[in-house]
Amino acid sequence: MANRKPGKVVKAALEKAVDKVTEVVNPPIPGVPNSEPPSLEEPTEPRGPLPPKGDQNGPETVSPTGAPTGAPQIVNAQQGEFLTTSAGARLYDTDHSLKAGERGPTLLQDHHLREKIMHFDHERIPERVVHARGYGAHGVFVGYGTATNVCKSAFLGDGVETPVFVRFSTVLGSRGSADTVRDTRGFATKFYTQEGNFDLVGNNIPVFFIQDGIKFPDIIHAGKPHPDREIPQAQSAHDTFWDFVSTHTEATHHVMWNMSDRGIPRSYRTMEGFGVHTFRLVNAEGETALAKFHWKPKLGVHSLVWEEAQMINGIDPDFHRRDLADAIESGAYPQWELGLQIFPDTPRQTFEGIDLLDSTKIVPEELAPVQPVGLLTLNRNTKNFFAETEQVAFHLGNLVPGIDVTDDPLFQSRLFSYLDTQLSRLAGPNFNQIPINRPHVPVNDMLRDGFHQHAVHAGVAPYRPNTLDGGNPFVAKAEDRPFVEVAQPLPKAVKVRQSPASFSDHFTQPRLFWLSLSPVEKEHVVRAFTFELGKCYEQAIKERQLRVLAQVDPVLCAEVARGLGLPVPAVDARPKKVTPSPALSQVGQTWPTDGRLIGIVVDPADLDGVRTVRETILAGGMVPLLIAPTGGPIGDSGLVAQRTFLTARSIEFDALLLAGSPPPGPDAIPARDAKAGAPGAAVDPRVLLMVEECYRHAKAIGAWGTGRVALDSTGVTGAPGVVTGDDATKVFTGLMTLLGAHRVWERFPATIS
Repeated sequence: MANRKPGKVVKAALEKAVDKVTEVVNPPIPGVPNSEPPSLEEPTEPRGPLPPKGDQNGPETVSPTGAPTGAPQIVNAQQGEFLTTSAGARLYDTDHSLKAGERGPTLLQDHHLREKIMHFDHERIPERVVHARGYGAHGVFVGYGTATNVCKSAFLGDGVETPVFVRFSTVLGSRGSADTVRDTRGFATKFYTQEGNFDLVGNNIPVFFIQDGIKFPDIIHAGKPHPDREIPQAQSAHDTFWDFVSTHTEATHHVMWNMSDRGIPRSYRTMEGFGVHTFRLVNAEGETALAKFHWKPKLGVHSLVWEEAQMINGIDPDFHRRDLADAIESGAYPQWELGLQIFPDTPRQTFEGIDLLDSTKIVPEELAPVQPVGLLTLNRNTKNFFAETEQVAFHLGNLVPGIDVTDDPLFQSRLFSYLDTQLSRLAGPNFNQIPINRPHVPVNDMLRDGFHQHAVHAGVAPYRPNTLDGGNPFVAKAEDRPFVEVAQPLPKAVKVRQSPASFSDHFTQPRLFWLSLSPVEKEHVVRAFTFELGKCYEQAIKERQLRVLAQVDPVLCAEVARGLGLPVPAVDARPKKVTPSPALSQVGQTWPTDGRLIGIVVDPADLDGVRTVRETILAGGMVPLLIAPTGGPIGDSGLVAQRTFLTARSIEFDALLLAGSPPPGPDAIPARDAKAGAPGAAVDPRVLLMVEECYRHAKAIGAWGTGRVALDSTGVTGAPGVVTGDDATKVFTGLMTLLGAHRVWERFPATIS
């Protein structure tokens, strides 16, 4: 995948800014609540519902049985200018219950009160046992046509556009938990193809904790809060989790990924996705191949540092969902390339000695390159979180011609689990008739009745064969492209409860991952293990996990043991020699800067420089946020401050620019803001705090004019990744070059080679 060079991006952005004939001083900043601004007074003249914002889109208007209705999407929303009951009767009052006199008891006959309260009492549905906290968006997938030699699925054809809905999520936390916890992320995509729905239900980590789905309840019970106290929430830093993974060493590879920076992604937009399992592909000639699915973000893979993540969880627990929604609203549409690793479909189902049916193993990209087969673009936010994101139902059994399952024992169990989950969570068997789940092709399944049946079935013969309904529905012939399972021969075997011998190597691939990381990333892994194990109560669990790490790498084990104050355990086996995979590291490449958030500390003495830089940032597809002592208009300049020293914090910005070093604002007193510090400072302490945090988190910092005073005050002038100068545009040009690498990596100290 080709990467855009930051220098070209800067040049294009500057040219675009210069060529602008009409200056748009204040284009909308993402986050506006509705499509029209509110009036100061309560409106009294009846009117219909406001139209949705331009960035929002709902489910396609197909019927419960998949027929296109041709109706605009507005038909799925509330209609009319008057408040009504659910049966359509207009209401004259919804603020007062019906009473026997104004001070009397409420009457049982108040049907509006009962309907309103009854619906409220049942607004919530059971949250997902795992992946409860999620966020979704609509988009489109366009095939490249490069997969047709191995897969006959129509949606992978050249130029074929397929609507999609994608839901990102954390695994362990409840719906009310925070976004930036250390956890695995779900990356589930529903393709509404012309051959039926295809659900690719994966994660941001390519391996799983377990090899067999029968252990899935165990690992989730271990990772969830302790059942006696229901704490800790949305985290693995506790005894039951480490008790499980230290006694089930097959989890070691996944744990290594989760303790790395991959466990705390910067955003959904900079997160890889993986199908985890090996799938079987079939081409038009009936030939089969094995494959793994990959989602490669066009912006590159980028993560938070641990302190950032902790701060964000307190300051903005909705950080990831806000970032995704704002990016789509501002037109910085997130994109991922779908890629395939292709392997021969041999009887042993292995590749280069790696068992392809073991979901705790990867195939390094250096051995099997990821071949791009299509582009995913998320371009519409949801209209209603509950109706779409909360009710979307994924199922690995939603397959289309050309894609089939393998005998991976984790995959096989998931085929049962996902279907069973929807029956409980969505209260019946007709969950595929909810608008967000409806396929965009005709449905004639003969599945009648049941809870939430939306379709009004015709005919008298819901069985086949029949003659009373003219034989309808008919089974498809080969030319009609039905889904046909691959006729895979079964080995001669006896029924056993065991795994193949190849599943027993639990340490070679974790070692591969460790040795593929840069020194900075290794430091972060050591810190994560030390923190997580340090939160455990039982000493035996810490010692047991150190024995596991000793079999991965002696340096890793020794550094974690030192942090825990424990002796390094002795092990008999020597770690195997492996060849590192550079593709596993997040360090060393440059990426586009689309959608990045740039904080600009405003100085009234140089508003022209602020205006020029702001326009350049907008023209480059990024979002500038002006930071001033108070919000709103900045004098008569036409500029507007979106953040104040009170409300701004470094974690929101990818880079920080200082046009000045403003003195303390009027609210810079501890009684108003604990960040203000003691009075008497020359520069507002909250500005200095932002500079210190950005520097500590290895973010790019730039300053011109009097902005350099703040840098001198914090002692970061001349440090790596700090750009200064007299010209605002030149300073920003230097900043852009740094942004392409995500962080100023050389700022992080590293003692591990």
